[in-house]
Amino acid sequence: MGRAKDSASLSKRTVQWLVYALFRCIECMLWVLPITAVWYVGRALGAVTYCLAGKYRRLAQHNLHIAFGREKSCAELRRLSYEHFKSLFANMLCGFKLPLMTEAEICKRVRSEGTQRAQDAFDDNERPLMNLVLHASCWEILTQVPAMFVRGHKAGAIYQPLRNPWLNALVLRRRKKLGYELFDRQAGFTGPMKFMREGGQIGVLVDQHAGDHGLWCPFFDRLASTTTIAALMAKRTGAMVLPMMVYNDGPARWRLVCAPEVKAADGKTDADSLTLAINAAVEGLIRAQPEAWFWVHNRWKTPKPHFLLADSRRGVAFPAGYDMDRLQPFELLIRSPNWLGDACMAFPMVRAIKRGRPDLKITVLGPDKLEELWLSMPEVSRYIGKPAKEGLFAVAKRIKATGVKFDAAVFCTNSTRSTLEIWLAGIPRRVGVKGSLRSKLLNQIIKGGPAKGSKEHHAHRYLRIAQGIGADISQPGLWDAGAPPASADGTLRVGVCAGAEYGPAKRWPLERFAAVVNQISAQHPQFRWELFGAPGEKEMGEKLSAMLQAPHENLVGKTRLSELIARLRQCQLLLTNDTGTMHLAAALGIPTVSIFGSTCPIETGPLGERHTVIQHKVPCSPCFERECPFGHYNCMTKVSQEEVAQAVLKACGLA
Repeated sequence: MGRAKDSASLSKRTVQWLVYALFRCIECMLWVLPITAVWYVGRALGAVTYCLAGKYRRLAQHNLHIAFGREKSCAELRRLSYEHFKSLFANMLCGFKLPLMTEAEICKRVRSEGTQRAQDAFDDNERPLMNLVLHASCWEILTQVPAMFVRGHKAGAIYQPLRNPWLNALVLRRRKKLGYELFDRQAGFTGPMKFMREGGQIGVLVDQHAGDHGLWCPFFDRLASTTTIAALMAKRTGAMVLPMMVYNDGPARWRLVCAPEVKAADGKTDADSLTLAINAAVEGLIRAQPEAWFWVHNRWKTPKPHFLLADSRRGVAFPAGYDMDRLQPFELLIRSPNWLGDACMAFPMVRAIKRGRPDLKITVLGPDKLEELWLSMPEVSRYIGKPAKEGLFAVAKRIKATGVKFDAAVFCTNSTRSTLEIWLAGIPRRVGVKGSLRSKLLNQIIKGGPAKGSKEHHAHRYLRIAQGIGADISQPGLWDAGAPPASADGTLRVGVCAGAEYGPAKRWPLERFAAVVNQISAQHPQFRWELFGAPGEKEMGEKLSAMLQAPHENLVGKTRLSELIARLRQCQLLLTNDTGTMHLAAALGIPTVSIFGSTCPIETGPLGERHTVIQHKVPCSPCFERECPFGHYNCMTKVSQEEVAQAVLKACGLA
């Protein structure tokens, strides 16, 4: 085992030395070429790379679309991306060439603007100075010409050690030769801050994705994780904050700009406010020459696993008076369950997700029949309906046809087919619970759940998915859709749903529904009954209506989903089998009395104190069969009309 480790270590060192040797060989070739020739060679390499490196080309175009998509056409963005690749490679090769030149030779190719501001900081009682450094143009210039922008201060630099020890030693030698005092980033920031307090000047990179440690704030009007290190260091040392930007200024020529001091708005002194101001300053510098910035970095990276920001370490911040209409949305696609009841049980999940980040925009994909349901939720912005028999590629095309670049997708379904549809649509982050073949198509699998043999309610499973992406599922109001309407004239309006599309095993006998309605109305004439049901249950509705001697309205099969929602919102109670209408009523905040037989209320029953479940367990239940395999409904017939009537009266406050 020890020999294997030694062998692997030796092999790694050999590779690192070979990389170092190759780099020095490249430097030798660059040494003999004039820097202008190096510039043009780099531009040619950039043009070739643009054509061959599809992944990075798409990343650059995606980032440019975020930054300028509302200002520039697609053709302009493509041209800007192409010019960026040529600029990037030209400056990268020139960056390798610069350490082989003298500082005087480099200064002849760089003109500076605003560097007197560094002298002003020194003249102000030797005030510490922090330079905000960007990955733009040939940023290596900032390490090669300290004489152009370091005025009086001691020059220092924070560096990230290279993994290759030979290359790292080479870079450190060259930096120290130019007079820099170097601080290893991995050693923390105590040393650099002490250096600044003693009259030092240090540059800090501020334009990269900061991961879980950053403050989420607008950058080109899209939330991005932004480092707070510069703001914290400046606050603790009292340093003047001056951005430094390098621009292209012709072939192998550059312009070094020291921008005005960055201060937090309204005289604020906290780190978050200064970070917001830094972000705004960085954006302004990039806009002056956008092709020069480093667009192949994933600045707006989607965090994993929690892309919702409710539990982010530093939270979300906006500049004072920021117009939220400018904020670009984080586009999330939620694949709805196929059944009405299951979709209703996903409502708490959607509410929790929506509250997870202020820029979230939710689109739901599901069957055509559920469109009105989902659009009744204020948290849902749009709905993509899919016909029942539409093919995989047609659904993917339908998603793309919206023109929305979705950032992530969340699955309430378990099927491989639904996952494949969204995979074909090219949505980069796909989140769901593990299931058969589809696990290969998910790049974030929600783990956990009940122990083997235990049951989990569908609504809790959906909430577990929301929690897995960063939602706070303990916050109040996720389950509460409001109180049922009060009766203005003393009339009690009760809905009755005696059907069940799933199959006859879920249906309590029709004559017992009729007996309950007739019995209650005979004792309490203030009841008014409304019969609900699916389009295929019209005949059932007519039979039930004929059995009733109480005031009622037969709406079975006569309402659209939106009309059903409106009618349910007028009811004080719903008497029902285990149906989608039961879940819809629960989602709308309407109390229910629900009769269960072949199914399991632990998994699919209405949740909350407002709901009463009546079930008599038999040895074979729950069987989840559509039709009773024994030819009778023992689990249903054990439920008596007397106990159902009593439950209805109790729910209405009359027992």
